[in-house]
Amino acid sequence: MSRIKRGVTTRAKHKRVLDQAKGYYGRRKNTIRIAKQAVEKAGQYAYRDRKVKKRSFRALWIQRINAAVRAEGLTYSQFMHGVKLAGIELDRKVMADLAMNEGGVFTAIIAQAKAALPKAA
Repeated sequence: MSRIKRGVTTRAKHKRVLDQAKGYYGRRKNTIRIAKQAVEKAGQYAYRDRKVKKRSFRALWIQRINAAVRAEGLTYSQFMHGVKLAGIELDRKVMADLAMNEGGVFTAIIAQAKAALPKAA
């Protein structure tokens, strides 16, 4: 049985890791042991933050809607309750965009939501 030499495979694996570590600081970019750890950790951060990004954007949309709604004398939660009662099927992303760029349209939505709210005693 012939002997198997693994230099080609190992070099390819190392090259792949070092390519991913390109741009890192210090030995993280050119020493395979350290680069391997750095690339692995970077992958963990990337995986986690793909989820966190969705949360962050939703929080931003809520803040924008809240700011626009408070100028009209409502709170965010009252507004969202009114939107549900009025049967307006817009998501927070679209509403935040309307609040930022189309003030008149968003004011009309706020008026509809206010009208749908039950009168408080």
